[in-house]
Amino acid sequence: MAYDDQNIFAKILRGEIPCDKVYENDHALAFRDIAPQAPVHVLVIPKGRYVSMADFSANASDAEMAALLRAVGKVARDAGVEDTGYRILANHGPDSRQEVPHLHIHVFGGRDMGGMIPQS
Repeated sequence: MAYDDQNIFAKILRGEIPCDKVYENDHALAFRDIAPQAPVHVLVIPKGRYVSMADFSANASDAEMAALLRAVGKVARDAGVEDTGYRILANHGPDSRQEVPHLHIHVFGGRDMGGMIPQS
């Protein structure tokens, strides 16, 4: 999947589309999802042109990688879900139904997120 400079997150990063920002550092931006799936639903994105975690892990600088992970932790702490628990999710490609071709990490919390593995 090639990077598309016209994707919605690229437009947010350029200031062409507003977002409900909750955190920003030199290499990452975090903002509330416009269609939240949980009481806490924040997207954390790198500011660089990365399509997936594979792309990011192969091509991002150490500073970019650290900043993205620190942003995820900061979002969880600031949202008050660190003690009760939260889920992080990053989709890649058509089988995962990635909707925006820019790496983004969802931070979900504020309720029981249910199990990932069906219980028999």
